[in-house]
Amino acid sequence: MGSIHNTQYFKTQQDTQLEVKDVLERVYCALTEKGYNPINQIVGYIMSGDPTYITSHNNARSLIMKVERDEIIEELMSNYIQTKLKDSDRR
Repeated sequence: MGSIHNTQYFKTQQDTQLEVKDVLERVYCALTEKGYNPINQIVGYIMSGDPTYITSHNNARSLIMKVERDEIIEELMSNYIQTKLKDSDRR
């Protein structure tokens, strides 16, 4: 047993860092499983910041709140632009 005069050390485990795309995929699946239109719900969340747009099913609400909304928009825009540029290169 340690002395009360010594400093005690406490280590916590860091949450594993989830990528925004992984969060979006999990949230999308959870919303679909619950019968919601995932696009409308995610847009509602991004526009308002209100987490109740996202179901708590499969911890989706907690997950989406771990990433900033601007990071979500960045991921979506990046993916959209990359997809559109690839499509236009094929023409």
